[in-house]
Amino acid sequence: MDVKINRLESVVEQIGEAVLATTVTVERLAERIDALAAQVQHQSLQVQQQGYQIFALSDAVQTLAQVQQDSMDQLTQLTESLQRIVSVIEKPEP
Repeated sequence: MDVKINRLESVVEQIGEAVLATTVTVERLAERIDALAAQVQHQSLQVQQQGYQIFALSDAVQTLAQVQQDSMDQLTQLTESLQRIVSVIEKPEP
């Protein structure tokens, strides 16, 4: 009978050790998952910030393109005015 009790105690002890080892492993995995979740959240915020920066840059480029177009329009008007002035100056008098 003592042999069976010793075996039973040994089995219970092994089960207890396995449960403890599993608990420790699960806790470590939980810590790693928490760390990964924090890292993913941080990266998500970085991606969101980069999205805002890209939007701002896009808006700035669009504004620059509009200003460039306005400058070209003014330059075209100036060129036309200068051509008219030169035409008047070069026109022979009657």
